[in-house]
Amino acid sequence: MSGFGNEFATEAVAGTLPEGRNSPQRVAHGLYAEQLTGSAFTAPRGSNRRSWLYRIRPAAVHGPFEPMRRDDGPARFHNDFGDGPVTPDQLRWDPLPMPATDAPTDFVDGLFTMAGNGGPAAMTGMGVHLYAANRSMDGRFFYDADGELLIVPQLGRLRIATELGVLEVEPQEIAVIPRGVRFRVELPDGTARGYVCENFGALLKLPDLGPIGSNGLANPRDFLTPQAAFEDVEGDFELVAKFQGHLWRADIGHSPLDVVGWHGNYAPYKYDLRRFNTIGSISFDHPDPSIFLVLHSPSDTPGTSNLDFAIFPPRWLVAQDTFRPPWFHRNIASEFMGLVHGAYDAKAEGFVPGGASLHNCMTGHGPDAATFDKASAADLSRPDVIRDTMAIMFEARAVIRPTSQALAANHRQRGYQACWDGLGKHFRG
Repeated sequence: MSGFGNEFATEAVAGTLPEGRNSPQRVAHGLYAEQLTGSAFTAPRGSNRRSWLYRIRPAAVHGPFEPMRRDDGPARFHNDFGDGPVTPDQLRWDPLPMPATDAPTDFVDGLFTMAGNGGPAAMTGMGVHLYAANRSMDGRFFYDADGELLIVPQLGRLRIATELGVLEVEPQEIAVIPRGVRFRVELPDGTARGYVCENFGALLKLPDLGPIGSNGLANPRDFLTPQAAFEDVEGDFELVAKFQGHLWRADIGHSPLDVVGWHGNYAPYKYDLRRFNTIGSISFDHPDPSIFLVLHSPSDTPGTSNLDFAIFPPRWLVAQDTFRPPWFHRNIASEFMGLVHGAYDAKAEGFVPGGASLHNCMTGHGPDAATFDKASAADLSRPDVIRDTMAIMFEARAVIRPTSQALAANHRQRGYQACWDGLGKHFRG
């Protein structure tokens, strides 16, 4: 179903949805009515998010939760961003290693927390995670009570079966799973790797376009929400919850993906990043990266986001008398970048698909020495076409604190700063 934030109505069995009311005395087909709310009941109509689900069993039916522990050490997926000093150094990592073939790892076990700020208690900030998995979630279901999940596959397709329907997502597409929605991740290609941004703040929304006008960037009609699909399956299953930064588990005797029909505007959705309508300069200067904004989570400060999600897709560069790659800069915001496909135009080497970088508040960064030299001597009489690329960025107004496990990881590039060593002095007074 097409559209961003629309009011949808969908049923997998005809006659499931009640007419003219939400909670009749007896729901059709012997189902239960349950409301799932993603905003305050009294939120303004334009920002109110809720859906009515008609399901085989209510979500309350499961065993007691208990803390979830790993046999091989502390949980790698958490919200412990620490309270000590944060290095102002530029940081970069190689891709998260894939799990060994003799160590089956599903999506939840494959999550590795890289950095973050704020937390679910204050309902502000974000967590940044990587995932690497080689096993579908078998008999296991997951939900995140702390925030909505923005999932960016880099390697391998994901089949995300949720309470409200199924999302098929491939690299260069994204999926957003709302806070509290239960789901299972299957791996059609056997292995998968990618990025996850956990949003603790206001729900992600499309940015206002301002002077751009009524069209451009990510168009609402390109966002897709699944139609109702349900499972009527009983067995010995596990329900995993992330609640206040920690993982919990409970036994559940049936699949919780048992919603036969639903209506509302609080639901998972997907978007193909290749449909992004890129805006750029056709005269001079490289514009600010805000023109690449796909989704954002607003904050209590107008014009300043809790979280921005931007992409750097294929595009033409035609600006004249201009250094065409992204310029050197220091930013009030903090930037966590990833690369889904191809090469990034500001880095000649070292930043590879599946890798990541972190440039925090006021930390200088920009093109490496090789990129600077090439761009400074480029022939500007002809346009440049940046092809076969897709870089992503999670940007926050608060410092993004790297976790201790990310700083100590074997795949961290400890010599990253050397990429700027070749930027010599050219001043001739």
